[in-house]
Amino acid sequence: MSTRPHKQSMQELKLRRLTEHNQRLTDDLQRPRVRVSEASQSLIRFCKTTRDPLVPSVWGVIDKKDDPFAPPATGCCVVM
Repeated sequence: MSTRPHKQSMQELKLRRLTEHNQRLTDDLQRPRVRVSEASQSLIRFCKTTRDPLVPSVWGVIDKKDDPFAPPATGCCVVM
């Protein structure tokens, strides 16, 4: 008789896992989709229009004021 509650809890555990899995699949199904061709065109358009200071061979030399990776220009001393 002690095996009956154990089997019930196993069944409940299986049901809970199946319910959670079903919920994940439902969430995945409702996620908006983009075609690969549209995503690749968008990526190509972004790469062609966005200047990258780390690739000067493509975009040319960028001014220090426009370069976010340039070290900050400071004087010889910093007083705190």
